[in-house]
Amino acid sequence: MELDDKVCYCFHVSKRKILNYIRLHKPRRASQISQCGGAGTGCGWCVAYLERYFSDSQAKSPHPEPEMTPAQYAKMRAEYIDAGKRKRATGNETLPDDEVS
Repeated sequence: MELDDKVCYCFHVSKRKILNYIRLHKPRRASQISQCGGAGTGCGWCVAYLERYFSDSQAKSPHPEPEMTPAQYAKMRAEYIDAGKRKRATGNETLPDDEVS
C-alpha cells in the first residue's frame, strides 16, 4: 500500500496520517492510534494493520508489508463486512450480523 491509500475506510484515515501520528505522538499502546481520526474504532477491519504499524514503529527493523493494491485491500475489507465480522460498539469481540445489537 502507498502512503496516501486509506487504511481506515470508516473514517478515511490514510497510511501516511497513521504513520505520522505514530512518529509524532509516540503512542505507548497500539490502541492509542484510535486517537488518529478514530482509526480502528469503526468496523474493526483495520485494527490488525494499526497493530502492525505500531509494532513496526517499536522494532529496530520493521517487517516488510505484504504487497497489496488498494483495490485488493478494499475487496478484503468488503468480504470482512459481508461475512458479518465487526466490532460491538462496546467491546473488541466480533459477532455475526444477526447477533449485533
